[in-house]
Amino acid sequence: MSFKSKPHSIFRLFSTAPKKVNLKTQIKTKSIVDVPQFDPKLEIRNETILKYNSGSEELKQLQESLESYQSNVQEIPIVIGGKELKSKTERWQVIPHRHHQCLAKYYEADENLINKAIRTAVEAKTKWSRTDVKTRLDIWFRAAELMSTKYKAQLVAATMLGQSKTLQQAEIDAGVELIDFMRMNAGFLNELHKYQPLSPSPGVSKNHMIWRSLDGFVAAISPFNFTAIGGNLAYTPALMGNTVLWKPSHSAMLSSWLIFKIMQEAGLPDGVVNFIPADGPVFGQTITYSTNLGGINFTGSLTTFRTLWKLVSKHLEFYKSFPRLSGECGGKNFYFVHSSADVASVVACTIRSAFEYGGQKCSACSRLYVPQSLWETEIKDMLCSQTGYLLMGDVCDFDTFLGAVIDDKAFLRIAKYLDLAKTNPQCNVLIGGRCTNLRGYFVEPTIVVCRDPYDILLKEEIFGPLLMVYVYKESDLWNTLDLMGSTTKYALTGSIFARDETFLKEALVRLQTAAGNLYINDKSTGAVVGQQPFGGSKLSGTNDKPGSPHNLLRWSSPLTIKEAFQPQHEIYYPHMKIEENC
Repeated sequence: MSFKSKPHSIFRLFSTAPKKVNLKTQIKTKSIVDVPQFDPKLEIRNETILKYNSGSEELKQLQESLESYQSNVQEIPIVIGGKELKSKTERWQVIPHRHHQCLAKYYEADENLINKAIRTAVEAKTKWSRTDVKTRLDIWFRAAELMSTKYKAQLVAATMLGQSKTLQQAEIDAGVELIDFMRMNAGFLNELHKYQPLSPSPGVSKNHMIWRSLDGFVAAISPFNFTAIGGNLAYTPALMGNTVLWKPSHSAMLSSWLIFKIMQEAGLPDGVVNFIPADGPVFGQTITYSTNLGGINFTGSLTTFRTLWKLVSKHLEFYKSFPRLSGECGGKNFYFVHSSADVASVVACTIRSAFEYGGQKCSACSRLYVPQSLWETEIKDMLCSQTGYLLMGDVCDFDTFLGAVIDDKAFLRIAKYLDLAKTNPQCNVLIGGRCTNLRGYFVEPTIVVCRDPYDILLKEEIFGPLLMVYVYKESDLWNTLDLMGSTTKYALTGSIFARDETFLKEALVRLQTAAGNLYINDKSTGAVVGQQPFGGSKLSGTNDKPGSPHNLLRWSSPLTIKEAFQPQHEIYYPHMKIEENC
């Protein structure tokens, strides 16, 4: 057999070219895919901070709630699938500034109950994940309204007493930020539906994207220091159609329980979020050993998050999907002061950031870098003088600037750092340095000058009312600025104070990786939902930016759908010269 044409593949040699088929088909262009639509009528806004002026209705309601909680110990159960349960392990939440007084009694779930909660969450998942978006949004907006009105005073009071927050700090947390998370996350989900993939040929096909939930359940592990963070960690994954096991902090049990009850009242179905107080290691080991783990939403210590990550890695081949890990692990936040800075602003912002809530904010100022000229002439005396006037004590006294640190473990940890500051020849304690745990866990606002820029006190997170100061020479400006990103393993927040625009522009370039939230001439605490999405890089966490639409995407596994309206009959492409007969 011979061929005059160029060689052909075996397929071409022994195949018969198909005859063209012309079929007249009725084309349907109506989509069968039900994609939630953006609702332009839904308004998202930040909650207004109340002033609690003397004689105001909000102050009266707050005082009544404070009295009620101090007079009645609350009993808090485990809740799985809407059923309230008790275990043999009883625990007590005490008032940190009056640690002899109990605020709440709660029960810890053991491994069996945690596994029961996992099964319940998995069973509830199918129905909840198929619940339409409008229904979910209605629940979240209803909850925000309840928190803003009916339960506002109780949320603030529970946070003041349980977490030893002053009125101002409790208001911006439980009375504002929590509500912002609820209202604005719902608004963000609505806005996500503005985007749909391109459909260049609408009469031929249409493309869709649906924001599905993750595969499996989500474990939410929340910290003590922000009531709002607890609500966000547990309920943002739920908003996206996930079911959740929420392990609240033992030191924020009452405020967390109140959020849970409000969400129930708002109409959240049983089993969507399960309330699981538990011992940390027991909870972590149990949830990571489940094949149905879909994700972990965490705020807490770096050590704990690393442990959880290791456990997930250990069981990686065991899971039905790759679990999403989202974590925020704290920081060693800096203030860098340039010689052109407004001194009064530096002092005020530093005191508020370093000492409000006893320095127990992930974003609190922990290390201050000051040029020698400003330090010796103005900042040192002003900073120490103003710090000396701060009142520490019972947060029910509304003149109190800071209450107690959260518990005995925190008190002892901070006391060790105080001892280091007092005994280190490279350090000089300017003010404060005392602590007592006789009635409450009180640590004085303390300012320490460190002469070694790599001192442990300038490197490790302390999470208490201790401010470390490093005084630099103006001739060493840029080398000192570079320390902001190289001294510690954290990169959460930082502030630059200067009026010299040339310096500020160069500093912004050099500090790109030194913080996840950077402030210019302002304090590093008080990030507002929707305005300053929060999160840091390096070992400060996964920087998933709660307070923005981007955080919602972490709790979704999107489904892309292409819907064809015109049947495809052709097999070959135009450039393929297929003859009718071989």
